[in-house]
Amino acid sequence: MIQRIQTLYLILATGISAGLIFVFHLWSNDESVNIFALDNYTCLCLFLGSALLSLISIFSFKNRKSQFVLGRLNIILNFILLVIFVTQSLNLSGETNVSENGIGMLLPIFSIVCLVLANKAIKKDEDLVKSVDRLR
Repeated sequence: MIQRIQTLYLILATGISAGLIFVFHLWSNDESVNIFALDNYTCLCLFLGSALLSLISIFSFKNRKSQFVLGRLNIILNFILLVIFVTQSLNLSGETNVSENGIGMLLPIFSIVCLVLANKAIKKDEDLVKSVDRLR
């Protein structure tokens, strides 16, 4: 159901996780070579897993509880990705030649914000359905 706001948030999170990883680089090494998610298979798998979880969550709109759980799993997956980026960033800053962090390292944060907003809207829908069931 595309008219629900959480679906739009989930589509945005899917676009961030699956589309923008090919546009923005994650970091630059000491030879000024930009490293994208395609160059690091762990990051690529986690980004694509996050996008897949968002898509599955979009199409499970009839079961709001599973949609909410999938959103939480997706948030945890993005936090794992963020931890990987932080440890990579700390390793890069200790080099003799200075490396640059790219804007791609912020993509999990934007995805987490979209997923939290989607989970908030899912919870709001679930509470609305429960209140209507109480009136019957």
